[in-house]
Amino acid sequence: MKKQEYAIVDIETTGGNATHSRITEIAIVIHDGEKVIDRWETLVNPQKHIPDAIFALTGITNEMVREAPVFDLISDQVFELLSDRVFVAHNVNFDYSFVRHELERAGLKWTAKKLCTVRAARKIKPGLPSYSLGRLCSSLDIDLENRHRAGGDADATAILFSRLLEWDSEKVMDVMIKKTSQEQQLPPNLPREDFDQLPDKPGVYYFYDEHKKVVYIGKAVNLKKRVASHFGGHNITPQRQLFLRDIYSITHEVCGTELMALLLECSEIKQLWPDHNKALKRFEPKFGLFEYEARNGYRYLAIGKLAKNQNCLETFDTIYAGINLLQELAKQFEIDQRFCKYGSMSDGVFTTQNDTAALPEIEVHNDTIQAAIDFYLNSRPSFAIIDKGRTTDERSCIWVENGHFFGMGYLDSDLVITDPSQVKEYMTPYKTNQYIMQLIFSFAQKHPRTVHIQKRDDNFVAFE
Repeated sequence: MKKQEYAIVDIETTGGNATHSRITEIAIVIHDGEKVIDRWETLVNPQKHIPDAIFALTGITNEMVREAPVFDLISDQVFELLSDRVFVAHNVNFDYSFVRHELERAGLKWTAKKLCTVRAARKIKPGLPSYSLGRLCSSLDIDLENRHRAGGDADATAILFSRLLEWDSEKVMDVMIKKTSQEQQLPPNLPREDFDQLPDKPGVYYFYDEHKKVVYIGKAVNLKKRVASHFGGHNITPQRQLFLRDIYSITHEVCGTELMALLLECSEIKQLWPDHNKALKRFEPKFGLFEYEARNGYRYLAIGKLAKNQNCLETFDTIYAGINLLQELAKQFEIDQRFCKYGSMSDGVFTTQNDTAALPEIEVHNDTIQAAIDFYLNSRPSFAIIDKGRTTDERSCIWVENGHFFGMGYLDSDLVITDPSQVKEYMTPYKTNQYIMQLIFSFAQKHPRTVHIQKRDDNFVAFE
């Protein structure tokens, strides 16, 4: 049987992502599992400008690569050196994505088993202060010449690889290079045990950077499967590469249901505002229903823009939803339109008719405004969604009070519910918003058997 060989690769590039950047230098060291048996390196003409910041890091100038071969001219040689060998690199997914992309541009379809020396070193020599190539070589007394040049870094990685082979008494690297292993798909700075502890249950997961700051929050029906999906495939956009490099640890919280996971995700994103979460950040209410008293003593109802942390009677995603509600209340309670202010996209507010008519009696008018407010606030439902819990000994509960998300938590399975105050004692409070209520109402319509509505009959409150 032919002995397994390894291609230890290092590249220098014009930037940090393979989609928009190009290789400026490549070095490949061939290792037979015992020693280095071949070595090859070359500068590469990237056919684009090398930024000053990259020159400052690598020392490679535009003049140096002007006469170098373009990648197309060396693609066959690179393909030959890599074929049937394990692709080894320090932070392997970075180098692999560039080489794979350049070979595809040259018309060559290539894939390989991968081995990351960052991840291997973390497993075989745990507890070192840093696993960057420079710091790792310093800790392990490995000579590193021509730092940030492909040849120098590849030679140092080859020495590191040889040392790891010697120290790998438990054959960790054999497991890592198996085609079915997920090890090489994980971000280079993420400990394997953080991924292994994820359960196959619904919940919310948190990605942290090296400073223990939350950089991404997600929800899942199956935590382990969902987190793994972030790391698969060959997406090489700069956003994804930066995202993967930022992940240093993972924590999670198991939830009883997917709905609870979704509500927790929404709430946590609003509170922590992680850098890599984009979609849910836009669900902020923009307009509100306000009530105020003018200097003349008359009370007004108004729809207007909602400032941050501003109190109002109700919030709306669109101005039209607010206007429709106020018009319905004005019609139902026969409120004089001069006391209804509607936000306008052009001039802020506008009034309607009867500007010259006699004003209504102030006390009667103000009582009408109060009646309309009381009606609206009291017409909003209070209910619980009770569903399966995290274990068979409990049930999950989401409590909505007067049309707004109050909180959620877990109840003992044998708890008999006769009063809503019992439920609220078990709830963890969360801030409400219109997007969360859309999720809750949508779920309630699809799963009516989980909904327990609060009904008032004299002083008795019952769930049914």
